[in-house]
Amino acid sequence: MTRQGYVYIMTNKWNSVLYTGVTNDLARRTREHREKLVPGFTTRYNVTKLVYYEPFESIEDAILREKQIKGGSREDKVELVTQMNPHWDDLWNGLLERL
Repeated sequence: MTRQGYVYIMTNKWNSVLYTGVTNDLARRTREHREKLVPGFTTRYNVTKLVYYEPFESIEDAILREKQIKGGSREDKVELVTQMNPHWDDLWNGLLERL
C-alpha cells in the first residue's frame, strides 16, 4: 500500500535558517511547525514559514527525495526554493486550496 508524501522546506522570517522535512500530511505538519506544537529545531529557531514543497505518490519516494535534499549544500536548497518560489513567500497562505 502506498501513501502520498511531501518533502518541504521551511525557514524563519529572515530566511536565515532552512529546515527540510517529510510528511504524509503537509497542512497538518506545517501547522504544527507554525504553532510550535512539537519541540525541537523548528521551535528553537522560530521556523514557521513554508517556502517549498514537492508532492510524491508515495511516502517512500518523498523520504528518498528528503535525503537527497538534505545531502546537498545550503546553496542547492536556496536555488531549489528560489526556482519554485522566487520571492520566498509563505506558501501556507492558500495551501489547502492547492493540495
